[in-house]
Amino acid sequence: MEEKIIKLKEIIDNSKKIVIFTGAGLSTNSGIPDFRSANGLYNQKSKISYTPEEIISHSFFIRYPKDFYEFYFDKMIYPNALPNIAHKYFAELERNKEVSIVTQNIDDLHQMAGSHHVYELHGSVKRNYCMKCHKYYDLKEILNKKPVPYCECGGIIKPDVVLYEEPLNEKVVYQAIEKISEADTMIIVGTSLMVYPAAGYIRYFRGNNLVLINKSQTSCDNIADLVINDDVCKIIENLKRL
Repeated sequence: MEEKIIKLKEIIDNSKKIVIFTGAGLSTNSGIPDFRSANGLYNQKSKISYTPEEIISHSFFIRYPKDFYEFYFDKMIYPNALPNIAHKYFAELERNKEVSIVTQNIDDLHQMAGSHHVYELHGSVKRNYCMKCHKYYDLKEILNKKPVPYCECGGIIKPDVVLYEEPLNEKVVYQAIEKISEADTMIIVGTSLMVYPAAGYIRYFRGNNLVLINKSQTSCDNIADLVINDDVCKIIENLKRL
């Protein structure tokens, strides 16, 4: 393990343009569950007879907003979560490198840690909009509008997150792919690479160093230059000691 961390440091030190591609596994040490582990979102029971995947879909949100928000507020909102050592480390890299964050996470922790170039493929829980008049609401405002947040115009407020059945934001996708294609190093952190189309963006990487950091193996391990199967915060702690 030590040899791999030394190699990771060498790769980072010798890189100029780095893309950090992050998934839910990055934020578990901040107290936010991932999706597919034993304690993940998809294995948690809801009070109604629908699966989590069904509940966080566009059609379910439109048809059953009260049930959607009950699940959403209970299982997907963590207003007191703070960036962990890995979020902070990736932000610190901006001091000497050109660093872009491409994330599947919706928790805003990269920005809270200080990263300036963050491309949120699946949106953010911090942003919310009225579906009727498009007025903006922050997270605190909708938390005060339980059980279902409605705008003063009467329209329902929707989180600016990509639900199942919804397309990704084309502008964000274009920007993310551009950064990936320009990078000389891509570090993939805390994702099983099972969620498409986001996971497919790895094919646009043309650089020299592809690094995969994840607790479990992924389908792309065989094409990576460096694979570390361990907790990312533990890795960063050891990396910072070198």
